Amino acid sequence: MEEVTPQEGQRRVQAGALLVDVREQNEFDDVHADGALLVPLSEFETRYAELPTDRELVMVCRSGARSARAGEFLQQQGYTQIANLTGGTNAWVEAGLPSVKGQG
Repeated sequence: MEEVTPQEGQRRVQAGALLVDVREQNEFDDVHADGALLVPLSEFETRYAELPTDRELVMVCRSGARSARAGEFLQQQGYTQIANLTGGTNAWVEAGLPSVKGQG
């Protein structure tokens, strides 16, 4: 699975990729990348089929570890267009990319 920087992840989202956040609801409510779709890792195996197979998925979590696991799971299910956002939401926010804070 390809690892991408936050800047490259944002470029891919702007080009049509879907940003998939696998953190839990409370983490997502604290801060998330603008436009990210929440599919918590705790529900991932039962909800992954909600994700499109015909567009690239950029996986994100807090720092990159959980999203890598989710991406590997998707690859095992036959998904082919997957990238993992290096550094996760922390790196996205630090890079000053569009994010939503404090909806909790």
